[in-house]
Amino acid sequence: MSSPDADFMPLDGWDHIELFVGNAKQAAFFYEHAFGFNRVAYAGPETGSRDRASYVVEQGDIRLVLTSGLRSDSDVVQFVSRHGDAARDVALQVPDAAAAYEQAVARGAVGVRKPHWLEDEHGRVELATIRTYGDNVHTFVARGAYNGPFLPGYVAPSHNGHRDTGVGLLAIDHVVGNVELGRMNEWVEFYERVFGMTNIIHFGDDQIQTEYSALMSKVMASGNGKIKFPINEPAEGKRKSQIDEYLEFSEGPGVQHIALQTTDIVRTIETLKERGIGFLDTPSTYFDEVEGRVGEIEESYDDLARLGILADRDDDGYLLQIFTKTAQDRPTLFFEVIERHGATTFGEGNFKALFESIEREQALRGNL
Repeated sequence: MSSPDADFMPLDGWDHIELFVGNAKQAAFFYEHAFGFNRVAYAGPETGSRDRASYVVEQGDIRLVLTSGLRSDSDVVQFVSRHGDAARDVALQVPDAAAAYEQAVARGAVGVRKPHWLEDEHGRVELATIRTYGDNVHTFVARGAYNGPFLPGYVAPSHNGHRDTGVGLLAIDHVVGNVELGRMNEWVEFYERVFGMTNIIHFGDDQIQTEYSALMSKVMASGNGKIKFPINEPAEGKRKSQIDEYLEFSEGPGVQHIALQTTDIVRTIETLKERGIGFLDTPSTYFDEVEGRVGEIEESYDDLARLGILADRDDDGYLLQIFTKTAQDRPTLFFEVIERHGATTFGEGNFKALFESIEREQALRGNL
């Protein structure tokens, strides 16, 4: 853990993830009724936003902003035309947005929007934005003096009788990015230099591979461990890797998946399946070996096998995780549900199982 003097970029946690989508109203309905989120804020023409509409949905400490453009020349529409429905902004809570921006730019980050204040009757928020891989950005958010529904310019919506109790999703665990061949170490160095993060685990192409393809991955983490950014790149193989497929359909680097924490993954996955969420399949042979590899856990291995939940262990404990199929038609963004019991990193066994599951879906699409 970094010393206070070395922590030039204190990160208090995740603020929100903004997805640019083709139809924000329909996307909000999907995340509400399938994932159990609740709509908490809205901005659009009725609130003075002339070129876009945004719906904010929350569950636990997770906040997603779903934004669509209203005109063909909108940067939102152009982003979606190129990348499809995708994460645009992974926003981070900081104590001082101006200080975070100044540190980031001084250390080589490209500024997108300089520090500025937004204000309304609920208080004020300071924001500043820098660029990261592809067309993605990080916005620094200092909201300690604000108690409105989201940000100035947003209003609390009418719920029309719909208030979901949720499915047990509590917080964002990590956000994974896919970058081009040969660019992983460049972005690892970016997060080290600009954010002061450290590389807590590395998977090489000799560890994560099949007969046909492979990838390499490094996991970057903030000093307090609250923010984790795994970064993947493809590796040379006999056929097109799943990272290559992502880069082709995304037309460039971007967020591959968003991991969401729960403390009762069995109930959460049962509920999500009842609501129609599809998950990547895991071969039954995986569960023949998992108990011997992971050891004693609080949950039933029978439940894990029934639901397709993966288990793994690191030096600090064990973790359980499962991955949805893609959340839109392009084979790009998907979600992970994860439950940690002491484990702070990621196990090689689960990473390889995920890689193999995505490759099977890739083969079904004819893109392997």
